[in-house]
Amino acid sequence: MVTVNAMGDNCPIPVIKTKKAMQALTGPETIEVLVDNEIAVQNVTKLAKEQGGEVSSEKLGEKEYKVTIKMQGAPAADAEVVCTPDQKGDLIVVVSSDRMGTGNDELGKVLIKGFIYAVTQLDTLPKKMLFYNGGATLTTEGSDSIEDLKSLEAQGVEILTCGTCLDYYHLKDKLVVGGVTNMYSIVESMAEAGKIIRP
Repeated sequence: MVTVNAMGDNCPIPVIKTKKAMQALTGPETIEVLVDNEIAVQNVTKLAKEQGGEVSSEKLGEKEYKVTIKMQGAPAADAEVVCTPDQKGDLIVVVSSDRMGTGNDELGKVLIKGFIYAVTQLDTLPKKMLFYNGGATLTTEGSDSIEDLKSLEAQGVEILTCGTCLDYYHLKDKLVVGGVTNMYSIVESMAEAGKIIRP
């Protein structure tokens, strides 16, 4: 495990430090990058994806983030150091079920997991993701999508779950990613959205 401490560093320093750590690799290795802002998480994530790394990120606390990159070795190409502004648009993703589509329920659960992973790969990330009714189970203990949702949260995507729904399913104390919201805020968010995607 290689740890890159880029706490307190502004772009492009976290990206440069990560790039140097990648170039020093002699074989498969995991690099952990510690940063203190969402933009750095976005830029380090972008670099890692471009270099063929398997990347995930997590918000550890207020102004404390960890990006984990699994590399197979040093990158072949010389990585370009880029500092892009906040890569979030005015898109909102609304998830109202723990499965996608109608038909086979097991297939539906596989599809919703794939859908949330696909959101992590978008060039422009959503501003918010809203979870209600059956969708509330996706942000709680036992969900297969927690790692992807934590990665989105670390990059500044607001993850919000309906409090009434958590109460109904007895999951209020099992929420592991994002915050709790109410119907008024859900309606307000949807009304302000430039675009809404529903799986």
